[in-house]
Amino acid sequence: MELPAALYEPTDDGFLATALTIGPWDTGLQHAGPPAALLLREAERAGAISGGQTVRLAYDIFAPVPVGPVRVRSSVVRPGRRIELVETVLSSGDDDRPLMRLSAWRMRTRTDGPAASEAPRHPAAAMPEDSRAEEPAFFSTDVAYHRAMEWRFPTGSFNSPGPASAWTRPGCALVAGEPITPLQHLLVMTDAASGISAELDWTTATFANVDLLVSLHRQPRGEWLGMDAVTTLGDGGAAQCTAVLFDAEGAIGRSAQALFVEPR
Repeated sequence: MELPAALYEPTDDGFLATALTIGPWDTGLQHAGPPAALLLREAERAGAISGGQTVRLAYDIFAPVPVGPVRVRSSVVRPGRRIELVETVLSSGDDDRPLMRLSAWRMRTRTDGPAASEAPRHPAAAMPEDSRAEEPAFFSTDVAYHRAMEWRFPTGSFNSPGPASAWTRPGCALVAGEPITPLQHLLVMTDAASGISAELDWTTATFANVDLLVSLHRQPRGEWLGMDAVTTLGDGGAAQCTAVLFDAEGAIGRSAQALFVEPR
């Protein structure tokens, strides 16, 4: 099976989403991971701190993103030589209405600061080579988001409820003609934390997130990145998913998602 080489193809005024962006709820709508990574790419390009690090990424998801043409725009909300806040917004190709927004804090990278804290025990129960390969059963089309990365599970599963941890390795570029960066890979992956740790049956309930928050104490490194995720259901139609994010060297940060839960 031949897959698209990238999640997005560049166009004259934006990008065209490929089939690898298709999410689990509707074949006409994107998974939130690819547009999250596209907004990150724009924020890093718009920032003025050369070689800076993005340390907090706060996404608001206003509406589902259609599979098709999209545009991104950016603004520097708080400029600075050491710290800056960049906002990027994504809209569809034929409508300026914002669909997703990213607020990204970026900092100057320092090499003369205090030594890094001693790393605790690795969050993953096993490394990628010792973890189980798996594909999700709930995508309704064979070529979709789950094919954009290789998935390996030290604990839990795509296809059964409860907490889970997963390693991923990218199988495509974010934008055609560009190598995917580790941070872009992290954002493509992290929105799936609520999917791997689902507490409800995909066929009887929806639990789409309205936001995504990623906080990093260091930048990801290497080709394999992972997350250890848990979803907690509330009693009023809301849920929260939290995850520890890591690479082969150890933890790099955390993510959180607020979920809107209702019967299908």
